[in-house]
Amino acid sequence: MVNFLLCCDWGTSFFRLRLMNASDYQSLGEIHSQTGIAGTFTGWQTRGASRGIARDHFFRQELKKQIDRLAEKVAMPLDGIPVVISGMASSSIGMEELPYATLPFAVDGSQASVRHFDAQADFPHEIMLISGVSSDQDVMRGEETQLVGLIALLQLSGDKPQEAICIFPGTHSKHMAIQGDQLVGFDTYMTGELFSLMAQQSILKDSVDTSLLAHLTDSDKEAFRRGVRRSGTSPILNSLFTIRTNQLFDKLTKKQNALYLSGLLIGTELNPLLQQDNWSLVLCSGSNLSIFYELALAELNLLHRTITIPPDIIDLVASIGQINLFQNQTAKVTAK
Repeated sequence: MVNFLLCCDWGTSFFRLRLMNASDYQSLGEIHSQTGIAGTFTGWQTRGASRGIARDHFFRQELKKQIDRLAEKVAMPLDGIPVVISGMASSSIGMEELPYATLPFAVDGSQASVRHFDAQADFPHEIMLISGVSSDQDVMRGEETQLVGLIALLQLSGDKPQEAICIFPGTHSKHMAIQGDQLVGFDTYMTGELFSLMAQQSILKDSVDTSLLAHLTDSDKEAFRRGVRRSGTSPILNSLFTIRTNQLFDKLTKKQNALYLSGLLIGTELNPLLQQDNWSLVLCSGSNLSIFYELALAELNLLHRTITIPPDIIDLVASIGQINLFQNQTAKVTAK
């Protein structure tokens, strides 16, 4: 059994690498940067392809730089430790494009679509590259690995529900439906991206102030709740314009208006859950969004059937999922 793993979450614009103890899920050190897949792919096109460097080799070179950074930080040699990569590294602009796994998808990761790369002389690490999951009308890369880690933790604690919708907030929020030991469906909501577009590039940008949203007064929270309530009573395309009139008629401050906008969008995302009253909910939010989703769930009277996972645990679930995926895939190969 492998004692240590290098767990890499490589997104479109973000890179994170952790050294993990595989036996107890402890992080022994990590680094992160903005060296995302998009920038790395562009780098290969401009500096690698023209010189005859294979794409996977170019990605290994960039990954080796990051591994060397982490080795220096943790003050130990990392040669020979396998690397597990999830996120956009398996996409059309990644290290190698892999096909998606399909539904139903076993939540232990045993049906994941993966690709193994052997260690090389200039890259002394085995690599396991993890692909995403697709349905008939939706796709994800990376969130399925978070789900595998989350389910592993819920099983350890004895808190895993038989039927649940796991909510992963973010730029593109994911709602994942779990029945028994399988992911049976999921939906993507462009909540975070739409908030950024409305607040930064639309006619509403002069009506909101997003600079101080980490510090909320009771009045601020009430403005957010007003947005959540409005999301259930009026179509979103009409409701969005009320942000403009809130400012014109001095109904809310610009900060409160930003929170009202957030409430509108998060409420619109969560309203469909009111029709799924037989399902438990599992909120899997990082620290920057947890308060908003908890406020919205409470306003919609959904908090009583919600399991809330602490943000510090959510920060680790991708790495825990990678460990479980690596161990399950290794066991499958050994059993053949």
